[in-house]
Amino acid sequence: MRDDIRDEVVRNLISDYKFKQVRDWLRGGVCPSCGRKELFTSAGEPWVIKCGRENRCGWSAHVKDLYPDAFGKFNERYPATTQAPNATADAYLSFLRGLDPLKIKGWYRQGLFKHPRGNRATATVVFDIDRTAGILMERFVESVIVADADGNTEDRKANFEGTYKGLWWQPPGMTVEDGDELWIVEGCIDAISLHMHGIKAVAALSCANYPDKALEAIKGKKVVLVWALDNDAAGKRYMRKHVEIAKEDGFECRAALVPQKGRKKSDWNDVHLAKKTAEADFDFYRHLGDLLLAGSAAEKGVLIWERTKANGFAVEHGHQTYWFFLAPDVFAKNLELIEQTGEYDEKTGPEHAAAVKAASVSKIADCVIKFLYFQKNKLTDESWYYTRIEYQHGSRVEKGTFTGAQVAAASEFKKRLLSVAPGALYSGTSGQLNWLVSNYMNDIKTVETVDFVGYSPDHKAYVFNKVAVANGKVYPINEEDFFEIDRTSIKTLNSSINLSIGTSGDYRPEWLDTLYQAFGTKGLIATAFFFGSLFAEQVRGLQESYPFLEIVGEAGSGKSTLIEFLWKLVGRSDYEGFDPNKSTLAARARIFSQVSNLPVCLIESDRGDDKLHAKQFDWDELKTAYNGRPSRARGVKNGGNETYEPPFRGSILISQNAAVNASEAIMQRIIHLYFDTKGHTPATKKAADTLAAMEVTSVSWFLIKAVMAEKAVLETFKRNSAKYEAEMLSRPEIRTNRIAKTHGQLMALVDGFADLVAMPPAWRKETMAALFAAAVERQRAIMADHEIVAGFWEMYDYIGADQLNHSRDPNLIAVNLNHVQQVAAMNKQNLADLGDLKKHLKTSTSRPFKDIRAVCSAIDIREGIGHTVKCWVFAKGAQA
Repeated sequence: MRDDIRDEVVRNLISDYKFKQVRDWLRGGVCPSCGRKELFTSAGEPWVIKCGRENRCGWSAHVKDLYPDAFGKFNERYPATTQAPNATADAYLSFLRGLDPLKIKGWYRQGLFKHPRGNRATATVVFDIDRTAGILMERFVESVIVADADGNTEDRKANFEGTYKGLWWQPPGMTVEDGDELWIVEGCIDAISLHMHGIKAVAALSCANYPDKALEAIKGKKVVLVWALDNDAAGKRYMRKHVEIAKEDGFECRAALVPQKGRKKSDWNDVHLAKKTAEADFDFYRHLGDLLLAGSAAEKGVLIWERTKANGFAVEHGHQTYWFFLAPDVFAKNLELIEQTGEYDEKTGPEHAAAVKAASVSKIADCVIKFLYFQKNKLTDESWYYTRIEYQHGSRVEKGTFTGAQVAAASEFKKRLLSVAPGALYSGTSGQLNWLVSNYMNDIKTVETVDFVGYSPDHKAYVFNKVAVANGKVYPINEEDFFEIDRTSIKTLNSSINLSIGTSGDYRPEWLDTLYQAFGTKGLIATAFFFGSLFAEQVRGLQESYPFLEIVGEAGSGKSTLIEFLWKLVGRSDYEGFDPNKSTLAARARIFSQVSNLPVCLIESDRGDDKLHAKQFDWDELKTAYNGRPSRARGVKNGGNETYEPPFRGSILISQNAAVNASEAIMQRIIHLYFDTKGHTPATKKAADTLAAMEVTSVSWFLIKAVMAEKAVLETFKRNSAKYEAEMLSRPEIRTNRIAKTHGQLMALVDGFADLVAMPPAWRKETMAALFAAAVERQRAIMADHEIVAGFWEMYDYIGADQLNHSRDPNLIAVNLNHVQQVAAMNKQNLADLGDLKKHLKTSTSRPFKDIRAVCSAIDIREGIGHTVKCWVFAKGAQA
């Protein structure tokens, strides 16, 4: 079985990292950090891969993290049997932990963990702390997701039985004698890992547990306690606390820490797996522990000087930053004097004493500055260093960005620091800042960025404010404000849109019944459009377009209530949309580029007023949005000729009282929903009020639920959209391909939505029929004249062609609009504004527009018959 796992890992490494097998080694793999062909590992035990550029890169990874599937399903692959009752636990310790079960036989036993609300049962590795008292700790072979009564979930990896306070676990048969060094770690497997390298170790089982009862057994022995808990904030805090208590109890104490590189926390088992167990390695781990326990910046600085012999460097202590300096000439004089007098501690030596006397320490910042990573917007060429500022005494933390210019000069850095972290002061020199930059930013991590909220096609991931979703898996944002999705680090720079996404435990699925009761089939269509918007980019990738939705109707018909609730489904509360007539072209372009796979809602953009000088939004601006193309380009301020043309990545929703008046091209892109008050009852009002009162966190898990089902939704869409389009085009009522396509797309998305929320079959059938009827109505609307045009021809027919038609051709109509206005006034007929007439007359279908030209008049006006008049010329009906 071990060979099966090794062979699978080797195949994956060769495929993914381009390794080449050279005898017993895999070499020449491409490092994901530096890009060089320097990766190597053992072909026989390929459990850790490393970059050979130890000083310039040093990247390494455990294959169990790279290929968890290869190491998974231990419960199925290695089941316990009567002959091998510990088979699953043995495989877990051997393959995942690198421990030889034969060498630690009897130190553990196999158990079984079940939970009534757990997603699985799993074998466990049981370590008995006090078997007679029933006190034990068990490590799960496979993690178990347990749901609490509220629906929230917890990913458990271990379980305790009994009270272990004051106790520890130690390897059976291990004794502690005078002169021993006893390491105290957190986990049993960590203790075993150290024991494999000749180090006596015990497990405190948690960082907060001070093992006073266990220590009583060795009190009076000359034992050095080495506190080696996990290298995280809690572990280091309790190590300092435990050392103080242990010293009061009469123990000599030291500390040791596992170095941390990158986001993944390493422990002593990782040290064992990486084979970082040479004497020099453990000397470095003790050095890190000494720095942790140092009582002052000067003491810490001397420890660093002894190891590096550097004369000037920054030292962090007590959440403040100091500059340590040791003048070589002063040190030499002090060393000579101390060696002559013999006034030094034998344990630390004369150099230590001379360094303590010669060193000088000055504060350069009353905070600690951590440069976390570098982030860059590739499209605009803007970049920043993202930092965490820790105030003295750990009172609070601020995060913010510094540009390259702001970290290049001490004066600019000082000013920016005060803006990022109020009250935090940098008082160092430019040279000291240069040291901070060169040392703290050496090999700094780069995080990819997007300037919108939603779906990133380049990363195949949904990036929201606090969570991301990729391949059906949810990724919470980490402590450094970015997402780690497999091998990708990513974050959004957009801070304008903040989505409040609840948990699965907060989710109330009964909203669907309430919505149907309040808005019926039209509400389901609108919801399916919002649902489909979550996949707009993928739909465009398949079919090069995504439809628009228009929700119009009477005032008080519930349009705003519905739309505001739909926004709650995707995490946005107290929002309906924006009025394009109240925004500039630049503002609209920014709003359009803020989201991806989310709707952009335009509200009340056409009020039907007659203000001649009011600039109205031109619906033709939306043409490119249908295909996801840029709506506007702007120059990039970089001295070159580059432009920034962000594509439209969302969907378009239009909501107003009056229907859209636009060109046929725009009208074909729109799915139209009309709302009125005819069906309103006390029951529908109550349902609408219930929707309005729902908290965003109680329904917004729908967003995560939907995008987690991305694969299934798109498969359903690909299978059904063409079928619905063909079905529509087979009906004589629908003649336009685009109308059939847009409505067919939404019908296919209704299928995906219905599967996700378990929509009753009758509702689905009603929804499909309503969409087909909407397609037919849209076809009729396109073929019919605009209401202004229809009114014009009604007035024309009422007054008569003999008074208005200048054409001598019996197949044509030629009208002069100023003349029409004059005759209409004489006949007391209302005529639309000439500006609106000129805008819409060209769309006339009952009398198709031909052109505008000079016509030899057939009507006796002003200068008589035969006078040349500038006319709008139309064909008579069927003569089009």
